[in-house]
Amino acid sequence: MAARIRDNAGDELEESHEINVTPFIDVMLVLLIIFMVAAPLATVDINVDLPASTAAAAPRPDKPVYLTLKEDLSLALGNEAVPRQTFGAVLDQQTGGDKETRIFLRADKVVGYGELMEVMNLLRASGYLKIALVGIETVPAGEAPQAQ
Repeated sequence: MAARIRDNAGDELEESHEINVTPFIDVMLVLLIIFMVAAPLATVDINVDLPASTAAAAPRPDKPVYLTLKEDLSLALGNEAVPRQTFGAVLDQQTGGDKETRIFLRADKVVGYGELMEVMNLLRASGYLKIALVGIETVPAGEAPQAQ
């Protein structure tokens, strides 16, 4: 505690009831530095299995446009195979030229992430930015499946 001498009291000391916050600020700054250094080190690489999802099913549009990337890296729009060279023109024909149409992208489980990104870049180059990834819907443990 800090003490100060009163001018009119002579030898009596008076207690000061003020809180010294300087040590508190010093400790907080040290903790901030520790967390800033430790936070990037706390990230861990984990395996990601994208095809399964427990998310609630979103309502399907009247006429969804499915783009499928098969195991052999061939593309299919709906049920028809599409060569990559004419992909943009066929997709425009399927959607009526509406670039705001959501494209549902399905990929085989063994397809690599790089190949999937190539197809997404192909969609972006064609002007389609609304892309939804399709996966298998699974029921979380402890929940009963809902009747449809």
